[in-house]
Amino acid sequence: MDFNVKKLASDAGVFFTRAVQFTGEKFGQVEKTELDAHFENLLSRADSTKNWTEKIFRQTEVLLQPNPIDHTGARIEEFLYEKLDRTVPSRPNNGELLGHYMQDAAKDFGPGTPYGSTLIKVGDCERRLGGAQREFLQTSAISFLAPLRNFLEGDWRTISKERRILENRRLDLDSSKARLKKAKLAESKAACEGEAVPDFQETRPRNYVLSASASALWSEEVDKAAHELRVAQTEFDRQAEVTRLLLEGISSTHVNHLRCLHEFVEAQTAYYKQCYLHMQDLQKELGRFPNAFSGNPGLSMASGGSSPQGNATLPQDTASAVETDTLKIEEVQAPATGTRKAKVLYDYDAADTSELSLLADELITVYTVPGMDSDWLVGERGNQKGRVPVTYLELLS
Repeated sequence: MDFNVKKLASDAGVFFTRAVQFTGEKFGQVEKTELDAHFENLLSRADSTKNWTEKIFRQTEVLLQPNPIDHTGARIEEFLYEKLDRTVPSRPNNGELLGHYMQDAAKDFGPGTPYGSTLIKVGDCERRLGGAQREFLQTSAISFLAPLRNFLEGDWRTISKERRILENRRLDLDSSKARLKKAKLAESKAACEGEAVPDFQETRPRNYVLSASASALWSEEVDKAAHELRVAQTEFDRQAEVTRLLLEGISSTHVNHLRCLHEFVEAQTAYYKQCYLHMQDLQKELGRFPNAFSGNPGLSMASGGSSPQGNATLPQDTASAVETDTLKIEEVQAPATGTRKAKVLYDYDAADTSELSLLADELITVYTVPGMDSDWLVGERGNQKGRVPVTYLELLS
């Protein structure tokens, strides 16, 4: 119990001494040991690294999970499973749920109907997109977020702890310098004025033998203050070296985060490429799949930017050149009137020799022929000719 009381009193004294030194520095009344320029640059670089790493980490979390409030229950469940050292059960993400809902709706509406069959195709694509997103999130969490979190929760906490210790060592050092300075001034004053009772309040309370001369007492005080200064200087130098080594490790942190950033970019590139391929495949399927507007040619053409009355039609005298049951593209001739210009909205790869491949933003000539499905037109580009889907075009004039 006595030891604890003594330790508590000692800690309180050290705290008070540091507080006095810190307050004096703030008011400019005492001197402060300044760190060298290189050390200050290391501190500034470390602070900047911590601040920007924290911002990048938080914003990446927002990017990967835009609505964290909606997943509060899931996060609590994950926390409990982690504490119980059990594997978190897999749950479908938003894309996979949307795909399931679309496919369930198709079963209810009838998979043989145009709407139902399209829901099946789109739902399957959404499920694949959800799977790609799941893989991207897992890869990003392991290769990018985890190293950033390890730095913030591991390395940076260690650096902050050592910096606080260094600051305390500096306060102790400056307090020792001030105490030695006061003791020397008092010693000089006592030597000039002769015997006098020393003012111990200028340094700190000590039990001295009052019968000794003032000069001798101040000499003893100077020796003790000098010894404490040497000890404080040694501890400060040792702690400064430890902190310096940790701060210089920030360069290695940058190298590690650079590698993780490259991995994140590669994962993001692979994810968006996979999504693009899935959507491109879906677009091709929908382009060859009759939609709900197949029974209304005028409405289908109107969706391309024209009115039913403005649709291009083939004159009657050319109808004999085409068989109504089986359309042969090589036998189709462009009509003298009724052709139109169309702008291609998306790239399209021909599925067979009867179709014409398209490139986005190019202009082609289109027209209709009897016997052709309303979702298709005949397109010409130079000496090339073939069927083109209406949904990929914007009719101009």
